[in-house]
This record gives sequence, structure tokens and C-alpha cells, in this order.
Amino acid sequence: MQSIDWIVLSVTLLFIVVYGAWKTRGSKSVEEYIKGGNETKWWTIGLSVMATQASAITFLSTPGQAFHSGMGFVQFYFGLPIAMVIICLVFIPIYHKLNVYTAYEYLEGRFDKKTRTLTAILFLIQRGLAAGITIFAPAIILSAVLGWDLVVLNIVIGILVIVYTVSGGTKAVSVTQKQQMAVIFIGMFIAFYVILQYLPEGITFIKALEIAGANHKMKVLDFSWDLNNRYTVWTGLLGGTFLMLSYFGTDQSQVQRYLSGKSLRESQLGLIFNGLLKVPMQFFILLVGVMVFVFYQFNSAPINFNPKAQEVINKSEYAAAYEKLELQHKEIEEQKKQLVYGELTTDVKTRIQELNKQDTALKEEAKVLLKKADAEVETNDKDYVFIQFILKYLPKGLIGLLLAVILSAAMSSTASELNALASTTAIDLYKRNVTKEYNEKHYVTMSKWFTLAWGILAILVACIANLFDNLIQLVNIIGSIFYGNVLGIFLLAFFANYVKGNAVFIAAIITQIIIIAVWYIDWLPYLWLNALGCGIVILLAFLIESTSRMLFINNQK
Repeated sequence: MQSIDWIVLSVTLLFIVVYGAWKTRGSKSVEEYIKGGNETKWWTIGLSVMATQASAITFLSTPGQAFHSGMGFVQFYFGLPIAMVIICLVFIPIYHKLNVYTAYEYLEGRFDKKTRTLTAILFLIQRGLAAGITIFAPAIILSAVLGWDLVVLNIVIGILVIVYTVSGGTKAVSVTQKQQMAVIFIGMFIAFYVILQYLPEGITFIKALEIAGANHKMKVLDFSWDLNNRYTVWTGLLGGTFLMLSYFGTDQSQVQRYLSGKSLRESQLGLIFNGLLKVPMQFFILLVGVMVFVFYQFNSAPINFNPKAQEVINKSEYAAAYEKLELQHKEIEEQKKQLVYGELTTDVKTRIQELNKQDTALKEEAKVLLKKADAEVETNDKDYVFIQFILKYLPKGLIGLLLAVILSAAMSSTASELNALASTTAIDLYKRNVTKEYNEKHYVTMSKWFTLAWGILAILVACIANLFDNLIQLVNIIGSIFYGNVLGIFLLAFFANYVKGNAVFIAAIITQIIIIAVWYIDWLPYLWLNALGCGIVILLAFLIESTSRMLFINNQK
């Protein structure tokens, strides 16, 4: 990185932090601190909701996902617009009518205190883990690529977020997320433009799409019912809808974004805005990854993008064998390069596919060698593709901007999570279970201390986390383990007056055990866990309630 990149990166991040802390200083009431004084306009809500979900993982992992697997991942988001409509019609009117601070506050009035507490704790567990991962994700990748100390990066990202989130609460999160989304959109559009400019003369955008299609990167829709396939139209529409309903309807990190709305209509418009823009945004980010793939059809790409993996293998006894694989990989690259320049006939596409299969086999052999060299090294390089391209090929100044995009995304999602974790802890656990009455200032102070505590915990989780198969999948897996159960509890609260608190509480505990077991034995793709968890808790709650009533009637006789 050059001096100009450091200047761009530092100025961008410091402006966001200082502006957020200054603009929202001095919250004196719980309503101001947790609900932002109910002053937020719809476009701020929409951008804040989007920024909360679009973590650094989105901008690191998604292009790499497209580079390796194509555009099919966009199907994961197909359920989002459906979920937004349902939440606008059902969830938001109830929350606004009851004037709740958290989503779980509603559950006590409908069921009982223990059900509210259980649901809040389920949220705190999964979102507390996710907060650590949203810090860890960019930190480990930037550490590997730039050589920065991982622990220091985790601490720096965490402290930057803690400063303005503790200072201004919900309003600070919403205000800063507008600036962060502006940086993100500008950075990604510039990156896309630069990639197209770097393509060889005569390779137009249309030709680039044809090349991507010849390599099976442009297949957006998959209508198969194969349960081994994670991303299909059906997993998106069914599993994705349940996941998005759970996330946007019951996860306090999202609910808090639209509870701060100036009115019911502003909150609904904000979510509709998110529903209309989110799928095209994800499509565009995937398309950036596909264009990076096309770029590497004309430029040499490493057999594995993780620089740490390269470093490990070079120091091992397998260096010569690995180098041989790299040479074969380059030969295949050269053959493909000659093919994609010409007309992409059926025979040419068939030959490209044959070469891709050979190249995939080489990459798998390379992973085996890497594991032999060091069992701990990360061989899956999806998360390193885009950052490596940024650092190697983008011009001075733009590198700093793209790194600011990644860190801004990390800060925006982490800030929302810490804000929601603190609110849930303060309102659903502390305030509800402490018998002594305190004034508003006390609860604002406690909310700030809880924000700081969760921020420190998130940093600790980040410091001990391990890199999984793909970071964006990891966050969704964690959510899917808990979200279906929580969504089922809320659906029972909204629509099943027959079911009471004891039945729901028992059903929720049993369901969570079942879902964790199903995930552990890898019986279903993780997206289906949302629908399964929701269905099981609803079914069990009805069975337990019915059995309880029958036993009561028999005892009365």
C-alpha cells in the first residue's frame, strides 16, 4: 500500500467515527438511545437495514463465491422481497401498536416472562457469535494479505465501532450507516468499472458475459430439488423466506433499525426499499466476482489465492510437487486464453469445460499438498480472491478506498449487532429482572456499559475464531440454527391464541436441541433448517398444549 492509500483509508474511517459520535452525542432517555427518538426517515431505515446485513463478509466472500461457483448464490436472496412484504403487513404494525423497545418484549405479554427471556437469550447467543465473526472476517483476510497483526486488527476494528455506538446508540448507528453505504456503493462501482477497463482490447462487456457463460458462471436459476445443492430457486424461495422472516422480523439487530422509524409508514417504506434494492445489489456484487473471473482468463491467477498457503508450501518438502501443479495450471490457463479470444462455438465451450475440470482436479491436488504441509492452513481461497485482485491490480488511492469499503461494512454490521445486543440485555434481561426502579439516565448508562461489554466480548470471539469454508456461509449457518425456532415462536404469538406460554417454552427448548443435532449430522442444507425449526416448534407447541389440556380435563373428571 502507498501513502495515498493509507490517507484515503484513514480519513474515510475517522470521518465516519467522529461524525457519528459528534452528530448523536448526548442521548438522555432510553427512547433516544435505543429507538433514536423515533425520528428516522424511510431512506435512512432502508440503508441502515441494508448496511446491517451487508457486512465485510459480503464484500470479501461474495465476489469469491461468484469467482468459483458463478451467479447461483443470488438465489439465496429470492425470499427477501416476500419476507419484507409479510413483515410490513404483520410484524411492524404489531410492534408499533405496542410501542416496544425490543421484539422480545412483545412475547411476555403474549406468553410469559420465561418465554421472553429464552427467546432473548437465543438471540444473544447467535448474534453475539456473529458479532465476533463480522470483526474477524475482514481482520483475518487483511492480516493474511497485508501482513498486519490479526489481534491488533480485531482490536482496532472493535474499538472504532465501540466509540460511536456507545456514544450515540441507535441514532449513531443509523447516521453512520448512511455514510458507510455511500462509501460501499461508490467503491464497488469504481471497482467494477476498473475491471472492465482492464479487459483486453476487443473484449466488451457482452463478450465478457459470453466468456463467463461458457465457463458456467452465469447460471442464475436452478430449479432442481437436489437437497445436496445449497442454492436453488426453491431453497431461496422457501428456506430463504423463512430465514429472512426470522432475521428481519425477529432479530433485534434488524428490528431496532425500523423501530426507530418516525412513523409506521416510514418503517414500512424503509423495509420495502430494502426489499427492492437488496437482490439487485447482491446480483451486482456477484457480477463483480464474475468479471474478476473473466479478467483472470487473460491474466495469470495463482492456483490458490491464500498467500499464507503459498508461504507454507514454499517452506515445506512438497514445494517441488506444488510447483509442478502450478505449471500445469498455467498451461491450462494459456489454452483457455487462446480459446476465449475466438468465437465461442459449442465445440469451444465443450473444450473449455474439459479444461475447467482438469483445472479443478489440479486445485484439489494442491489443497491436499497444502494440508500435508500444514494441517492448520486454510485451503479454501474464496475469501481471498477479491482482496488479492484489489491489492495487485487496482491503482493507488483506489486500494485505500476499497479497503475502506471492507472495513466500513465490518463497522456498520458490527455496530448494529452491538447496539441490539446491548438493548436486548438492558431491556429484556436487566430491566425486567431487576426489581428496583431506576430513572431514565440509569438505563441509558447501563445500555452504554452493556454495549461496551458486548464489544469487548465480540473482540475476544474474533481473536479466537477459526476460518470456516466460506465466511458468508458461516454467518448464515449460525443464524439458521437459531432463527427458525425463534420465528416459530413469533408466529405462534401472532396467530395461535390456542397455545400458551408453557407449551411454547418447552417446544422451543426441544426444537433447539433437534435443530442443533440435525445440523451436526449434516442431514439437510443449512437453509432448510429455518423452515424445519419453524415447523417443529409450531407442531410441538400445539401437541404439548393439546396434551396438557386433555390431561387437565381428565384430572377434573
